[in-house]
Amino acid sequence: MSKKNNLRRSGAKIMASLILLLGSLAYIMVLAVINGSVGFICAMGVTLMGAVGVAKALGETIALSYGMIIGLAIGCGVLRGLLRYLEQYSNHYIAFRLLAVLRDKIFGALRTLCPAKLESKQKGSIIAMITSDIETLEVFYAHTISPICIAVIVSAAVVLFAGMVSSWYLALIALAGYITVGIIVPLISSGKLKESGVRYRAEFASFNAYFLDSIKGIKDIVLNNAGKEREKEINDRSDILLRETRKMKHDTTKASATTELCVSLFIIAALAVGIALVANDVLTIGKMIIGVVAVFGSFGPVIAISALPGNLTQTFASGDRVLNLLAEKPAVTPVQNGEKIEYNDLKVTDLSFSYDGQTQVLSDICMHAGKGEIIGIVGESGCGKSTFLKLLLRFWQKNHGEIAYNGVDIDNIDGDSLLDNVTMVSQVTYLFDETIEDNLRIAKPDATQEEIEAACKLASIHDFILTLPDGYKTRVGALGDNLSAGEKQRIGLARAFLRGSELILLDEPTSNVDSINEGIILKALKEQKNKKSIILVSHRESTMAIADIIYRVKDGRMLEC
Repeated sequence: MSKKNNLRRSGAKIMASLILLLGSLAYIMVLAVINGSVGFICAMGVTLMGAVGVAKALGETIALSYGMIIGLAIGCGVLRGLLRYLEQYSNHYIAFRLLAVLRDKIFGALRTLCPAKLESKQKGSIIAMITSDIETLEVFYAHTISPICIAVIVSAAVVLFAGMVSSWYLALIALAGYITVGIIVPLISSGKLKESGVRYRAEFASFNAYFLDSIKGIKDIVLNNAGKEREKEINDRSDILLRETRKMKHDTTKASATTELCVSLFIIAALAVGIALVANDVLTIGKMIIGVVAVFGSFGPVIAISALPGNLTQTFASGDRVLNLLAEKPAVTPVQNGEKIEYNDLKVTDLSFSYDGQTQVLSDICMHAGKGEIIGIVGESGCGKSTFLKLLLRFWQKNHGEIAYNGVDIDNIDGDSLLDNVTMVSQVTYLFDETIEDNLRIAKPDATQEEIEAACKLASIHDFILTLPDGYKTRVGALGDNLSAGEKQRIGLARAFLRGSELILLDEPTSNVDSINEGIILKALKEQKNKKSIILVSHRESTMAIADIIYRVKDGRMLEC
């Protein structure tokens, strides 16, 4: 089995970590355990009162009258229903409150890891974590913690009751049954179920990611006539997932059958011991009936524990994935309460960077950008131009050298202040399934309509938007794939203009537009140079026509032309 299918933590550590997340909700869990324990004892009380009535009829000295016995039986039944409701309500209240907290923590972790760490993660796998994995954890909080506590409390109460009222021999039989069904069988079955459960969750996440990629890339699949090959791969992955599901269900069924067999054997053993005690005049038949009935009706909580490994294998796999994400360290530590800046100039000195600590991507980079300047960076694809822009926004931690804004090193600048002063337009612009206006307002929520239109005119996209059915109110999702890469890129450029940052980083801003629109965009950029600094990255020599200073990147080094 590959490493990715192994749990990084043991089941005990995962449970402990998930329990610690209860925090201030722990008192509700305690209330759920008390309600569940008393409620199950009340459920046992219904049949136990019946046994007491039979014992009294057989001549056993019972202080309770038949009327009181019947009343207690009815009272236990009513109280059981009420306490069961309170137990389930408490468990699910905790579960859904914590699921909301966990989702908030995951989104917080994603914000911290973004964008550097997320570039290497499959989006489908992250979606599976936010949806399926989080829902799986609901089983742990609602149907795992309190059942374990209830089983311990009820089992201890029954052992004491059977020993003191009936016989300690019956109590020992019950104790052996609880240990076997509630501890030994789950430990054995969990070892077998752990592997299949982890493999199932891993295959589920992989299938989800692949299927999502297929849906997002359906147009390219059709255009390249690759539908049959993609369909075959999806079917193959589906078959693998189905096999893992069957294997997990098969193992779960075997574990359940083992549990039922053990319970039956211990019930038979308790009955046999009880009959033997009566036959040898060690125990009266009335007390034997009370003790045996108490033992018979007490296996429910430990059976619930024995059934847990089938669910816990998936819970542990999901919990491990969630805890791994929450524990993952970002590529850079966010700077909070750092120095605030108002951009005036940028100076890069002796900058070096490597992703893996071995292969140098950038070496000894030096450059300067002042207000009112357009800096051009040209070079072939893969030479490190985009990486350089990401370092200017501190998406990655530089290995050596200095990136200084107004003379302040980037590692000492407050993260929010940096993003307020510097904006980057990447090669691929993502548009949310909202209106074009809403997509633009991401850059400036309080922008007026005039500001939005002015920014779009600078990006040469205003006239196109007016041709759409609802203009700026047109939903992007309604357009499907009708927006070209160039149009998306120009909307991204309009965002940057609307943002109004003093330094704009442009990563291949004209790579997806024709020469006419390239000229319009470059003209707009040149008109903006007096107000701000622009760093323009491109592999096109023609794009560099508006640059005041041009740097050429080759073999990880940047030289001024």
